Amino acid sequence: MRHLVGAEGLAERIECDSAGTIAFHTGDPPDKRMHAAAASRSINTGGQARQICNDDYRSFDMILTMDDENLVNVRNMAPAGEWPAEVRPFCDFVTGSTATEVPDPYYGGPKGFETVLDLLEDGCASLLEHVRSQVAD
Repeated sequence: MRHLVGAEGLAERIECDSAGTIAFHTGDPPDKRMHAAAASRSINTGGQARQICNDDYRSFDMILTMDDENLVNVRNMAPAGEWPAEVRPFCDFVTGSTATEVPDPYYGGPKGFETVLDLLEDGCASLLEHVRSQVAD
């Protein structure tokens, strides 16, 4: 999403971040296989893993999850009270596939990372249009 937002010249207006629901990988760089697959599409995957925190629910307008288990976890981890972030599945924005979850490619081969990137590119394009329509309202 950062790649797309940057390419559209919207990096100053749209903030993107990524976080997981467990702390196990905190501080780790992206998986080398994902980095290689993304690089073949001219997408930079810098950064370090971090766990979602209470401030995320207050700071972001939307929190997207990759699968049903993470959707449940993110909702259960939310701070008490009200917060502005809308929590929803990323695949709500995928238009070119019937996928309802983004599969975890970790234990599969290179094709799994390509599949994930296909879903992410599709969904991020639709997500950007959704964000633009929200700003225009």
